[in-house]
Amino acid sequence: MEQDAGELLKRKGLRSTSQRRAVLSALHGSPHMTASDLEARIGVGKATAGGLSRQGLYNVLEDLTKAHLIRCIEPAGSPTRYELRVGDNHHHLVCRNCGRIEDVDCAIGAAPCLDPVEDKGFAIDEAEIIWWGLCTGCQAEV
Repeated sequence: MEQDAGELLKRKGLRSTSQRRAVLSALHGSPHMTASDLEARIGVGKATAGGLSRQGLYNVLEDLTKAHLIRCIEPAGSPTRYELRVGDNHHHLVCRNCGRIEDVDCAIGAAPCLDPVEDKGFAIDEAEIIWWGLCTGCQAEV
């Protein structure tokens, strides 16, 4: 992933820094991580994080989001979460009990999935859909 991350960063016009590669690597295989999750996984503030500070982490997240290398989602009542799955049209399922988040492919496929009754002059390019409920594990506990 490290070499792929470096090439990906360069294609998006970003310098391939160890901090950016560390964030991309941490998100690989662990979607929907919060900044705190990333901070713990990378070891922010420790020598293993390549000198990445907490503010540095937020700067990297902002840079990667602006470059469309990561996507942030903000389910109500939850901190912002980050994922590598970008450029497709997918949505999310969120468990009301444990907060588990799962990706769901769009049934329509093309963005935006929904058209508002009135667009108020906006050029709409995306509709964010979140379904709320209980995951199978939490259903078993009820």
